[in-house]
Amino acid sequence: MITKSGSAEWTGGLKDGKGSISTESGVLDSAPYGFAKRFGDEAGTNPEELIGAAHAACFSMALSNILGGEGITPDRIETTSKVSLEQKDGGFAITKIHLVTQIVADAPEDKLMESAEKAKANCPVSKVLAGAEITMEATVG
Repeated sequence: MITKSGSAEWTGGLKDGKGSISTESGVLDSAPYGFAKRFGDEAGTNPEELIGAAHAACFSMALSNILGGEGITPDRIETTSKVSLEQKDGGFAITKIHLVTQIVADAPEDKLMESAEKAKANCPVSKVLAGAEITMEATVG
């Protein structure tokens, strides 16, 4: 089993407070997050963009693995994960995630699209986010 960790610290109230987020690897080290960063336009990170980055990375790696199993080495896989946070049932929920990916590989388009669907359904982050509607828009070329 592999275990990785991230941590967060928060001080103050919801709207006037502030927080920092870090990762075990140190890639994020006390990166600021807060209400205005999440619900407004203030610079900094927020949980939804971090989930989006993790999902895009996981999907891209899963797709590369699936293609490799078919004897296809992609030249490039570029993925964005758009995470939607909505007010629901008196609180907030991540309700939708839309993957936008471009696959550049010397392979038949139908094989690439089939592999992308498999990656969307089976990457570990997709599985943990299964409570949200996950859609995808894939292009080849």
